[in-house]
Amino acid sequence: MNPTAQPGALFLDAEALYGELVRGVQSLRRPDTRLVGVTSGGAWLAERLAKDLGLKEEPGIISSAMHRDDFARRGLSATAQTRLDFDVNGAHILMLDDVLYTGRTTRAAINELFDYGRPAAVVLAVLVDRGGRELPIQADYAAARMALPADQLLALARGADGRFSFEVERAV
Repeated sequence: MNPTAQPGALFLDAEALYGELVRGVQSLRRPDTRLVGVTSGGAWLAERLAKDLGLKEEPGIISSAMHRDDFARRGLSATAQTRLDFDVNGAHILMLDDVLYTGRTTRAAINELFDYGRPAAVVLAVLVDRGGRELPIQADYAAARMALPADQLLALARGADGRFSFEVERAV
């Protein structure tokens, strides 16, 4: 329990969940698996995971911005843009994201990935699956599953020391 949390406040230990993610993705990986993180939280996870697993290849970064169904409202974000320094064709992709909610970001990220080629397989691992799906998308691995009210957003934050935490905000 977080001693500074207010009664009824959500407390998730992002570092502990990251440890679970590291253990969980071991069963999803193959020797030729390429890590791809969805901007921004998933990219942070992929970057740290690659380092912690001792992988030589840099993980890819995938942006969902251009394929979002709410692009007209949101526009381009200031987060990193897609960077895939490997051939996507025939690749086994392990896509990482911080939170899976409606499935719309994942759908948009997969559409972006297919703009670069046709992978052999795409598996999804997330820190938190919060339910509330609007599309038939599910994670192959989730370090935690929980429900949050629809008016709350859960996002991964990264400190200057590289440690993860979660931020909970009211949806606008």
